[in-house]
Amino acid sequence: MTRSYLYLFDLKTICRSAFSGIFVSLLLFSAVIAQQGVTPAHIAEMEAVSGAVISDDGNHIAFTLSVPADPYKENAPNQNHLYVFDVQEGTKKAYFTSGSVAAVQFRPGTKTVSFLAQRPGDSTRSLYEVPLDGGEAVKVFSFARNILSYTWHSDGNHIAFTAFEEAERSSSPLPYKADVFEENQANRKGYITNVSRENHDPHQIQVDGSIYMIEWSPDGSQLAVSAAPTPGVDDSFMAQQVFVVDYRTREIAAEINNRGKIGQVTWSPDGQRLALRAGANINDPIDGRILIVSARGGAPQIIDQEYEGKYEQIRWTGNYELQFLASESTSSVLGTIEMNGSNKTILHRADTHAISSFSVSEDGDIAFVASSPQHPSEIFHLAAGSSSPDRKTYHNAWLNNVELGRQEVISYESRDGAFTIDGMLIYPVGYERGTAVPLITVVHGGPEAHYSNGWLTAYSIPGQMAAAKGYAVFYPNYRGSTGRGIDFIFSSQGDLAGKEFDDIVDGVDYLIEQGIADPDRIGVTGGSYGGYASAWMSTYYSDRFAAAVMFVGISNNLSKWGTSDIPEELYLVHSRERMWESDRKWMEYLQRSPIYWVNRAQTPILIMHGAEDTRVHPAQSLELYRHLKVRRPDVPARLVWYPGEGHGNSRAAAKLDYNYRMLEWFDTYLMTGDRTAEMPHWDAPIPERD
Repeated sequence: MTRSYLYLFDLKTICRSAFSGIFVSLLLFSAVIAQQGVTPAHIAEMEAVSGAVISDDGNHIAFTLSVPADPYKENAPNQNHLYVFDVQEGTKKAYFTSGSVAAVQFRPGTKTVSFLAQRPGDSTRSLYEVPLDGGEAVKVFSFARNILSYTWHSDGNHIAFTAFEEAERSSSPLPYKADVFEENQANRKGYITNVSRENHDPHQIQVDGSIYMIEWSPDGSQLAVSAAPTPGVDDSFMAQQVFVVDYRTREIAAEINNRGKIGQVTWSPDGQRLALRAGANINDPIDGRILIVSARGGAPQIIDQEYEGKYEQIRWTGNYELQFLASESTSSVLGTIEMNGSNKTILHRADTHAISSFSVSEDGDIAFVASSPQHPSEIFHLAAGSSSPDRKTYHNAWLNNVELGRQEVISYESRDGAFTIDGMLIYPVGYERGTAVPLITVVHGGPEAHYSNGWLTAYSIPGQMAAAKGYAVFYPNYRGSTGRGIDFIFSSQGDLAGKEFDDIVDGVDYLIEQGIADPDRIGVTGGSYGGYASAWMSTYYSDRFAAAVMFVGISNNLSKWGTSDIPEELYLVHSRERMWESDRKWMEYLQRSPIYWVNRAQTPILIMHGAEDTRVHPAQSLELYRHLKVRRPDVPARLVWYPGEGHGNSRAAAKLDYNYRMLEWFDTYLMTGDRTAEMPHWDAPIPERD
């Protein structure tokens, strides 16, 4: 039997108010709108293109489609299914949908598509290929352990790949095995093998530590390899170094003296240089700059240093020119730039599409993956020399039968006058200008991330689901966000919860001044650093927020340092100081913690967390919950654990449970503006399937 959202509200309490008629009308209005707008059921079945690569001849685009499991049948992660789009015919065809695939590539010199998968009967994740003209997927190569990544040599026979080395096993005679924290961790190692030779033993690349990226030089004589000293997450973020390795000896031929985050390494066509998409320095929070270095070694040099954007992907088009995808505030840009930073040319600017990746054929045709305010990610094709891309795939047929709230980019000034802050606003479905409505503020994590003007609805992001119920939804790119240049992203460092979170409140004030947001019905939600913001708004700024949903968030900066798997990243790119350097700093860190301000709390807060989270330990949520229950027992507060989930939910049923709980909490406290309403029933309000 389907549960109605109307029962979530205490109508007797509402009717005692002089405005009871208005509130009841709003509830009935939102219930009607919900029937024609986006619902959690839609999001639970939402598909999205997750990656794409175009063939050298430009005739085919191989892409992966992220397909969710049925949450009513299994609590399983999304699967990536393989499809191929025929550019000439304008048709797509399923190539592998019986399992999940990764690392899709066109095998050089053949008419096949290769990918990683673990099929029934496989003991490990192996390399497969399937002919472009169709047929059964054939296993090309398997290893003793899962293949994590691979890249083809230009001859189409050799691959370089990564896999974990075999971990040392305990010799204890006991039937019980203790878990010794952060010891005996297996490194990721690199290997080379010829897949065309049966039973060929792979050769190990002689680089110490844990290997993450491997790229063949154009002539196949060398490889660029990135490695960190240990397999720890912190080292993978902050300590990867690039080495040039000789193919024949598998030994290091040159060292690149890069420091800081790194996301991509690519060879110039003549093999003389490497381009790195990396951080400007060790304190840069992102890998969004372009650096150039000789393949013979040395220190990389940054180009286009004053660029107020973030490079998301790069590739060489010639020996002296690179092609790029970049984020500029809420927009995406495809362009080219000379290796010395000159002659920058924009090929395509997308103000109403968020481009996530691109691939280029030999003739210059571009296939890219992008979402828009009207749809999740799809495939687009941009012919060489054209400035107008064509959308090629159309998934999520349910979108044809729902009404969406209007989405627009907004800008406002920060209170200190230092920056103009950009963000997105989704209006309620059927919004009438001049009407003040409840507002949900959605804060991104990082803070080194940003929202683009694309599809902004997911299981933990209310977006169009909330718009269908009568809410406006606000996505601020506060200082510290990416896509605005080095100065903007560095501006939040060493000021945790300070001006960065003031920027969020300034955006709320702007929307109140515009007559869009009802000042008595302002809500907030977010995950990770956005969860930190949600906790801060419900304590320090509690008088401003009527409801909060905190996800995998931070509540105590002192204990955060001792429980996270990224303490060095926290220091190098966030705090820029060690809290134990003086007694004064200990107190400063405590004062930038939501638990310190619980005495101010009056905001009903729903706290949710993955029970296996290593990034933000679940104790962060427990601390805030306990402080609230002891110090402010009158404030509605609930804590929900998700067993088996980490820093964000990955499984279908856990996602749907989260989604319904989030919307129920806002309906109870934010739609009504009644902070004293009785808490909803502890069970998630998930309807039975029709």
